[in-house]
Amino acid sequence: MLVNLHVKNLAIIDEVEVDFSEHMNVLTGETGAGKSIIIGSINLALGGKFSGDMIRNGAESALVELLFSVEKPEEKQALEALGVLPEEDTVLISRKLMPKRSVCRVNGETVTQSALREIAGVLIDIHGQNEQQSLLHTSKHMQILDRYGREELSGLLSEFQAGFQEYRKIEQELNEREVPEEERLREISFLQYELEEITQAKLRAGEEEELEEEYKRLSNATAIAEELGEVHRLTSAGNMAASEQIGQGLRALLKVAEYDEKIQNFSSQLSDIDSLLTDFNRDVSTYMDDFVVDPQAQQEVEKRLDQIRSIQAKYGSTVEKVQEYAEQVQEKLKKYEEYDTYREGLLQQQQQLQSKLDDLAEKVTKLRQSYGAVLEEKIKEALIDLNFLQVEFHIDVRQLEEYSMQGLDEVEFMISTNPGEPMRPIGSAASGGELSRIMLAVKAVLAEHDEISTLIFDEIDVGISGRTAQKVAEKMALIGAGHQVICISHLAQIAAMADTHYLIEKKNEQSHTATDIYPLSAEESVTELARILGGAQITEAVRESAREMKALADEEKQKLRAI
Repeated sequence: MLVNLHVKNLAIIDEVEVDFSEHMNVLTGETGAGKSIIIGSINLALGGKFSGDMIRNGAESALVELLFSVEKPEEKQALEALGVLPEEDTVLISRKLMPKRSVCRVNGETVTQSALREIAGVLIDIHGQNEQQSLLHTSKHMQILDRYGREELSGLLSEFQAGFQEYRKIEQELNEREVPEEERLREISFLQYELEEITQAKLRAGEEEELEEEYKRLSNATAIAEELGEVHRLTSAGNMAASEQIGQGLRALLKVAEYDEKIQNFSSQLSDIDSLLTDFNRDVSTYMDDFVVDPQAQQEVEKRLDQIRSIQAKYGSTVEKVQEYAEQVQEKLKKYEEYDTYREGLLQQQQQLQSKLDDLAEKVTKLRQSYGAVLEEKIKEALIDLNFLQVEFHIDVRQLEEYSMQGLDEVEFMISTNPGEPMRPIGSAASGGELSRIMLAVKAVLAEHDEISTLIFDEIDVGISGRTAQKVAEKMALIGAGHQVICISHLAQIAAMADTHYLIEKKNEQSHTATDIYPLSAEESVTELARILGGAQITEAVRESAREMKALADEEKQKLRAI
């Protein structure tokens, strides 16, 4: 459930914060008050498209935050699968909007927009003003049916899609032109040369670094020998050497050490220094004895380094990448050396996949037909509730000749809205207002099936009035019994059904314009209903009509939710 919406510096909004309630929340207001901005801000927070001109003039950035309460176990499980752990049964989604970029966060952790949209799909379903137009496309019909039957369909479809991708990959390779014998032999020769060059190089991880150290030592051998000789002379040879000087100092201390305990400590310390220096001189002497200035060794190291770097320049920047390339060469070589066998193997794989895909596609089709029969009855019932009195509705699942990523099926919604008229595709049989009600019927059925917590309807009532508007209001109130509904409307029939009624106002103060939103009391709700009914002039008669409408709506709502 959407608990709180916070918007700052977006379009004509300075800062708005609204707490939503359970069941049916209806937002109304004058044309141009900013109703679309409120729903638009929710869309933005959930990863919708954004441009820098949406930021309020004079502000550096905009912010939209949504706080959701998550209590249903299935929602928690779905969120955890997406890496989101509700904190104290809440999820906070925020999006900071800046002129050239935006930052999306869920419970304080940055996420991508695609990840945000997946998370939003668990928490909320938004029906925008133009979403009904998607019913004109049969791809949307398949999405609706597959969503309804996803418990059984999703696993089969995932398996089919993985197999289909592999099938297309094999098909693409088989459809490539056959390599002529001369070209194949030339390619074999070239691949053998590359593989032999890599094999003979015998590259070893870490060798290049070791050789670089050795080359540095050998190329500076003369300087090393000279400086070590000087060090050895200063520390161990002659009367002025450090070892001789320390020895003299140690002998001097030993003469007087027995007279003072501190001097004994000095003597002990200098003795340790003398031992360390002796060890040092011995190690330096041994190193110098073994140290040989060998120009040939330097040349060999340099040659090996050049070989390693040449191989890496050709086949990969590291030993690991060169080895990966060698494995690829081996695969290609095997392919060309055993070309006929290779193609035969691909054909066998293709046949096996074909058989598997046929089996999976048949299962998918049967499930779609089974779920389609159930779904079409539920949608038909919902359509009748929405004042389609003699409607016929059918979900046509038909097989195609070729596979697609969705199987071997095409799904199309068929409808007849008048007695005696034949079933026709929705796109050619339904008007704009009818499309809106059909989509509402679909949403109502899916909401019940998915048990999604929050549904948002942005002016679902466009193009309807009278008895039809009342039926739409009743359907939304019924949905609101088991779900949170947030609806922007301009019809009094829908506003009267609100459990919580909000007013969106645009306030003009000198050169400053801002939108605000706040909940209405029972009496304030009657006043707003009167405004919708009566327009600019609200008479007492209009107010009484509004009060009566609200009372009747409350009675009807209780009846609907008692069923």
